[in-house]
Amino acid sequence: MRRITFGVANSLDNFIARTDGAVDWLYWSDDVSAIMTDFWKMIDTVIIGRKSFEAALKMGGGGSYPGVKTYVFSRTLKKDALQDVEVVLEDAVGFVRKLKGQQGKDICCMGGGAFANSLFEADLIDEIGFNIHPVLLGSGIPLYLEMKRQINLELLECRSLKGGCVLVRYRVKR
Repeated sequence: MRRITFGVANSLDNFIARTDGAVDWLYWSDDVSAIMTDFWKMIDTVIIGRKSFEAALKMGGGGSYPGVKTYVFSRTLKKDALQDVEVVLEDAVGFVRKLKGQQGKDICCMGGGAFANSLFEADLIDEIGFNIHPVLLGSGIPLYLEMKRQINLELLECRSLKGGCVLVRYRVKR
C-alpha cells in the first residue's frame, strides 16, 4: 500500500497562511530545496484541496508538478477547469482510499484545513512533514481544524534549517 505524507509549511503558532491567504512570511533556502528534491523522488502523486491549490497558483506555481499526477479536490471547480491536473468532484476520502491501494510511488497531501482533516479522520495519512517557520502570525488560517479523535505520532526526524526553520517528520502510530 502506498504511503501518504501530509506536508506543509507553518508558523510556530500553527498557521499555514495569513487570514487573507498570504504566505509572504515563508522562507526558502538551499537546504529546503535539497530536502524537497529527495522527497519528490519517492512521490508520483499529489493530492491537494482547492483552497491550497489556488494559493499555490497565486504564488506563481503552475499547479502541476512535472512527472507527478496532481489531483485537486473541489466541490465548486468544473471537472475540466484546470490544465495538467485532474479535478476530483467526488468524495475525497473514498477517492484517496482507492488511490492509496493502487500501485505506484508514495502520495503527497499538500495544504491543510478541511481537506487534510478529512483524511486524518479516515486514518489515511501515514506521515506528517512540517517546515516550521520562526514567526508568530497571531492569526490566520489554522493548520488543523478540530478533530474527533486523538492521533498519536512517532518522531522520525527533527533538524534545524537555514533561516531558523525546523523540519520535523512524524509517523502516524496505528
